[in-house]
Amino acid sequence: MPSRLGNITIYADDPQRLARFWAGAFGYPVTEWEEPFVSELLAAGLTESDLNKRGLAEPAEGQEGPRFFFQHADAPKVGRNRLHLDIQTTPGRRPSRGELEQEKDRLVALGAEVVRLVDQSWGPWPEVYFQMRDPEGNEFCLQ
Repeated sequence: MPSRLGNITIYADDPQRLARFWAGAFGYPVTEWEEPFVSELLAAGLTESDLNKRGLAEPAEGQEGPRFFFQHADAPKVGRNRLHLDIQTTPGRRPSRGELEQEKDRLVALGAEVVRLVDQSWGPWPEVYFQMRDPEGNEFCLQ
């Protein structure tokens, strides 16, 4: 049987803040550690500080999308990501310039930063997308 994707795991300075950003980006509900799970973790020896070093953004029941897990980084992010996400503004079709701008503005309001607008051709195909960064500087493209 082939493997399948479990989590996309991202190291973060503030895992819960980054989880809230990506939950908002994908329209996921904000995930909070809930009872009895929290009591079990605390009873197992974890502290509130340990819980704050993890975050989760996952689709609601019946909603499609990847599950993101965030854990505290032991050092600040330096340099460019070796992997980034490409986010589709209008899944299944190319967005209008207005739709792309509107989604860019929504993500900026959530805490993203625009790096640049790429408006070029790749051979015969037009490419129009925003290179962006999440609140901790992780690169992604909005297309």
